[in-house]
Amino acid sequence: MQDYAMQDWEKRCEELLHFIEKSPSAFHAAANLAAMAEEKGYMALREAEDWRIVPGGRYFVTRNDSTIAAFSIPDVDIAQIKGFHMVAAHSDSPTFKIKENPEMPTEEQYVRLNTEKYGGMLPQTWLDRALSVAGRIAVKQGDGVRTRLVNVDKDLLVIPNLAIHMNREAGKGQEYNAQTDLLPLYGGVKEGRPFLAHIAEAAGVDKEEMLAHDLFLYVREKGRRFGGNGEYILSPRLDDLQCAFSAMTAMAESRPKNYINVCAVFDNEEVGSTTRQGADSSFLQDVLLRIKDALGQTDGWLRQRLSESFLISADNAHAVHPNHPEKADPTNRPYLNGGIVLKYHGGQKYTTDAYSGAVLKELCRKADVPVQTYFNRSDIPGGSTLGNISASHVSVPSVDIGLPQLAMHSAAETAGARDTEFAIRMFQVFYED
Repeated sequence: MQDYAMQDWEKRCEELLHFIEKSPSAFHAAANLAAMAEEKGYMALREAEDWRIVPGGRYFVTRNDSTIAAFSIPDVDIAQIKGFHMVAAHSDSPTFKIKENPEMPTEEQYVRLNTEKYGGMLPQTWLDRALSVAGRIAVKQGDGVRTRLVNVDKDLLVIPNLAIHMNREAGKGQEYNAQTDLLPLYGGVKEGRPFLAHIAEAAGVDKEEMLAHDLFLYVREKGRRFGGNGEYILSPRLDDLQCAFSAMTAMAESRPKNYINVCAVFDNEEVGSTTRQGADSSFLQDVLLRIKDALGQTDGWLRQRLSESFLISADNAHAVHPNHPEKADPTNRPYLNGGIVLKYHGGQKYTTDAYSGAVLKELCRKADVPVQTYFNRSDIPGGSTLGNISASHVSVPSVDIGLPQLAMHSAAETAGARDTEFAIRMFQVFYED
């Protein structure tokens, strides 16, 4: 195994943490992925317009401001294009969504915000942390509506714990009621200003212009390296911005030879993907059909190329936990900084099979990066991801992978500092044939 220069993985690690800091919501993540692509010469397309694409061209398109697909056409005769090399990840993470009419005055003293859980989270990790709000708002524009990103970039909220003196059983484990225990404190009744006025100011619009919002809480804690040799990272939203960042970075820095490269990052994976911008939508299929049409090819041409295509579903994986190693499978035990995690599941929650697993191992060999395997313990049900959902719409051989992490779905998660560089190197080999 090659001994990578310290500055290589450190640089990638710092770039990742900076990307996550700038991406407090799925909307911001998609915008920042688009900016990464645009910086490398990718042109923006719109679903509502005709697409004019050419061999050698680089393009991206978004849906709902929170899902993005970037693609790169080989600079060869169209007859030489063999298929598609695709990577899928997701832009959302578990959090709290702010409801309409959010202010809840309490005791004539406090103002809380009415929220609901978004995705499966570890709720106790959100308590007693500085929080803020980000997402998008919809505002009037003439006779129509436009959207605008918003991030209240200040310490704005907290979800306060109940003191041990008032809940003597707290140390023995507690169930949290989302409507009573997990509402964030916004301000005082007498001193405070209306919450939506705060949002309007951050967005640079008049409050009267705002029609609706998609606003989410986020943790103000910045990602950082830690450990005896700085070998780990602690950050919010590593699941799945670590994979999304790695895939887009690799694609932006790669040039295809005989395959059309695609990087698709979907929203709403944490709540089932069944939205127009989720992996269970027509988005990826629509993009491939539009590429086929813009290149002047037939449905038969597309079907033939799909038969020679491949999809990597990239969504972070569970590492062996240092305090609970018994929770891991006896013989498939991924570790932080151990490289790419190849995920298997007998019930096909992960799409990896013998063929696609072998392809992934060969990619890692060519990239000179380590690869590990993951199975759930046979007596512990695991989660699912977007690989089998995407493959049900675009039926190609596919493999599920991730980067190893601890405390998945916590407000702050832990991963290996070197693994981002491993992922980028593997994706580059994939994208460069």
